[in-house]
Amino acid sequence: MKKTKVFIIFGGKSGEHEVSVRSARSVLQAIDRNLFEPELLGIAKNGTWLQGAAAQKALSSKTKIDRGQSTEVLPPPSTSHELVKLIKDEITPPVVFPVLHGPYGEDGTIQGMLEMMNVPYVGSGVLGSALGMDKVLQKQVFIHYGLPVVPFVWFLKKEWNKDKKEIIKKIERMSRYPFFVKPANLGSSVGISKVHNEKELYAAIDLAGSYDRKIVVEKGLENIREIELSVLGNDDPMASVCGEIIPEHEFYDYNAKYIDESTRLVIPANVSKKTQRELQKTAIEAFRSLDCSGFSRVDFFLEKTSNKVWLNEINTIPGFTSVSMYPKLWEATGVSYQDLIGKLIHLGIERWKEKQQLATSL
Repeated sequence: MKKTKVFIIFGGKSGEHEVSVRSARSVLQAIDRNLFEPELLGIAKNGTWLQGAAAQKALSSKTKIDRGQSTEVLPPPSTSHELVKLIKDEITPPVVFPVLHGPYGEDGTIQGMLEMMNVPYVGSGVLGSALGMDKVLQKQVFIHYGLPVVPFVWFLKKEWNKDKKEIIKKIERMSRYPFFVKPANLGSSVGISKVHNEKELYAAIDLAGSYDRKIVVEKGLENIREIELSVLGNDDPMASVCGEIIPEHEFYDYNAKYIDESTRLVIPANVSKKTQRELQKTAIEAFRSLDCSGFSRVDFFLEKTSNKVWLNEINTIPGFTSVSMYPKLWEATGVSYQDLIGKLIHLGIERWKEKQQLATSL
């Protein structure tokens, strides 16, 4: 049986570059080589594309991917057809597995390029990826579908620089402290701060604005639990068991996720069957409302006293190392990490085959 070639694309120009390298390393190690033939494509911080030995070296490095002097450097796909030639195969299309977290990978940009190339790929399409990346737009869609969203305000960096006092007033009218301040288009808790007073609020907004032109400020819920679920599928998705994050510090920030090992992940979470069913139902509704496909991790807040569920956000390319929450939740549900990779590849092929049946002319 001929193996399916799988191009694993990793790295990227976002603040989540290092997380992407870790995820790709895990996928390459675990992918079933009896079924799939993996090949690496790296993207440096400056946008340079790497293949072959250069990509392998970049994946093994613990630092950011540099351009280097390798001859296996691809010209940017916007200025040449080299990438298309590399991936495109009219007889047996390969599958692309983008393990690119954050902007320039999780936001619909590379998905659009792959759509134009007409090759199968893992994960959500252009629309689902773009909506899932933008915290403002995804919340507005969630509200439209009647899903429980934490109160928030948003504004542009340009508006902040123009009239900071008015923005502060707008935020403080929403709720009392604390608040969470976030870049609208980033993940892995990069650029996120929890603030308890006006002085911290000013600094947090400046930090978030250094990562994105759009800034979100959310009401800081007290006495809550952080619950996450994994969703898998295309038009008929299913949700995993619940997992709970118990951070040692005030919230689950970047250090807690990837550096500090004191954070506890409780899988499955100690919630009632009724609460788990509600969380699973809401996770699937969130997934469908954004027209997602393949996989997503959906994050919730659960009030300790009332068990009220709040939908926090969706991640269309969640952290994907073997110890990340997304695969660990499926492992607890009965799907191994290796099998999960295979299922995602087949879901990408399934969606691609469906699109080939659509009419393209009158």
